[in-house]
Amino acid sequence: MSKIINYYNKFDEWGRLDREPIEFQINWHFIKKHLPKTGYILDNGAGPGKYSMELAKEGYKVTLTDLTPRLVEIAGNRAQELGLVGQFSGFFAADARELNMINDEQFDASLMLGPMYHLQEEIDRIKAVKELHRVTKKNGIVFVAFMPRIRHILTSLLFPKNWKPNDNMDNIKQFSQTGCFNHQDEGRFTGAYYFNIEEIEPFMEAQGFEGLELIGSNVGAILNNDNWNYWRDKGEQEFEKAVKLLIEKANDPYILGVSSHLLYIGRKKG
Repeated sequence: MSKIINYYNKFDEWGRLDREPIEFQINWHFIKKHLPKTGYILDNGAGPGKYSMELAKEGYKVTLTDLTPRLVEIAGNRAQELGLVGQFSGFFAADARELNMINDEQFDASLMLGPMYHLQEEIDRIKAVKELHRVTKKNGIVFVAFMPRIRHILTSLLFPKNWKPNDNMDNIKQFSQTGCFNHQDEGRFTGAYYFNIEEIEPFMEAQGFEGLELIGSNVGAILNNDNWNYWRDKGEQEFEKAVKLLIEKANDPYILGVSSHLLYIGRKKG
């Protein structure tokens, strides 16, 4: 876990979502679609709290957790700046696998939009999801982010020098079988786990959840900066139409594999 903390101590996660606004817009569209109208929300693995702040603005009572103490501190400061501290039940530095400060069935909905990227051992992935299950109320809604394996295979084939050791076919083949990836280049994204898309819903169901939707959070990742600049240069209205189209297509099962992140939306079984 220390490598993850060190990485996020240096990485600007809030800025990433600003630089990739399509992911935030798509996720937020589907989060709002499925959230209860009021209630207590857990943002588990919240980073600096970009989603938490939006939830607080909407009037929800939010509890924020993240593994990296620096990001928890940034989130607390941001809430203070925005005048939202009163909407928060707490800011906690915590491992998603052990939410010991939280009692059972506290939340009407729970977000976990990051921890599953980093847990390479199945036992740890199960622990994290079981904790999410424990703290969420019966029939509560959960939003869990995953990274699809096929997308990283394609990315490795497209840009092998950027994704060492996936710069040769033997390593790409091994990755396709295990889903585990460890950057050869120092300081790049931490050790990560990528799911086969067809395994996500059965995995969550085995931990006590019923799937509602699986969406591509960032289908727009297939477009490069030149592509996006073209649509921006066409004017705000045309750009917004492009974003709206990606939102409309986000839950199309045939394009999930081109998205860099997926969002599973489920309900805790009663």
